[in-house]
Amino acid sequence: MAPGEVVHQGENLGRWVRSVRLGWNKLMAVQQWLCQHVLGVQPADEDEKPPPRRSQADKWALNLASAKQYYQREGHLRVPRKHIETIVIGGGDQEERELRLGAWIGNQRSRAATLSPERIEQLSVIGMRWS
Repeated sequence: MAPGEVVHQGENLGRWVRSVRLGWNKLMAVQQWLCQHVLGVQPADEDEKPPPRRSQADKWALNLASAKQYYQREGHLRVPRKHIETIVIGGGDQEERELRLGAWIGNQRSRAATLSPERIEQLSVIGMRWS
């Protein structure tokens, strides 16, 4: 059952079952046993689990790579605010990601005072103008 499909006395049972299935390893052994044998709830398969969240460092690396790609293609980083850059990531199984590069560049300019010197240097090397 999906979240929101079964609501009993104001409790969203679908959401609860989903949280139990996805958080199976956080349950105590007796809770797992009760869920499996009494309620018939099984742990989620690996393909059902959502992908892990990306860290801020991973997001920075992706956006920096898209900025480098844009700079190599265009020769500048005067990116329009609404520009979306498509970048290919991954090794064997490559995945295309669309990143809002224009908004990211604008945000980095406005946050220049709080960026680390390493990040400022990384952007300056590929032609970032700070004003």
